[in-house]
Amino acid sequence: MKSIVLTIVLSVLMCISLEAQQKKSILFFGDSISAGYGIQPQQAFPAVIQDKIDSLGLNYEVINGGLSGETSAGGLRRINWVLQRNIDIMILELGGNDGLRGIDLSSTKDNLQQIIDRAKAKNPEIEIIIAGMQVPPNLGTDYTKEFQDLYPELAEKNNLTLIPLILDEVGGRDEFMQPDQIHPNVKGHKVVAETVWETLKPFLD
Repeated sequence: MKSIVLTIVLSVLMCISLEAQQKKSILFFGDSISAGYGIQPQQAFPAVIQDKIDSLGLNYEVINGGLSGETSAGGLRRINWVLQRNIDIMILELGGNDGLRGIDLSSTKDNLQQIIDRAKAKNPEIEIIIAGMQVPPNLGTDYTKEFQDLYPELAEKNNLTLIPLILDEVGGRDEFMQPDQIHPNVKGHKVVAETVWETLKPFLD
């Protein structure tokens, strides 16, 4: 009898272990928006998306690779370390801090391209979603337009799925933004999660 119970327990443990091994990963590789600056990590939109995934019983694990203050150059420096584990889906949310600092956008574009190239070299089957952003108009109309065009151009060149503007539903709305008008509050992150989920969900079906 004991041997039968032991066999059943071992079988269950093996199934759990196998399921964990087979769980696919979703990397949010970004800056303070992904990191959840000003709120608790479990309130940031990647965690909200993990909750959605769990509620639907989908076998995916969300990895929050957001780092407050991160630039595209900083992301490029750490991407190899992040890619040490297998990533099935990557949401690339970087470049906003480049724009706020008025960095030469040819450099930003090259950094993002290299991040994409390295992710694909590590896993040719990876799905990459790139999140578009905007910068304040005080940097000039030419710079603002070049920044806005950067994301669709990268998406088209690399055949990536584009979220046109990740903060589209929250930007400029006090009820969804922290006082700095740059970072979403808790309510805003829930809205951002819905924006991202609309694009991400088809990849999970």
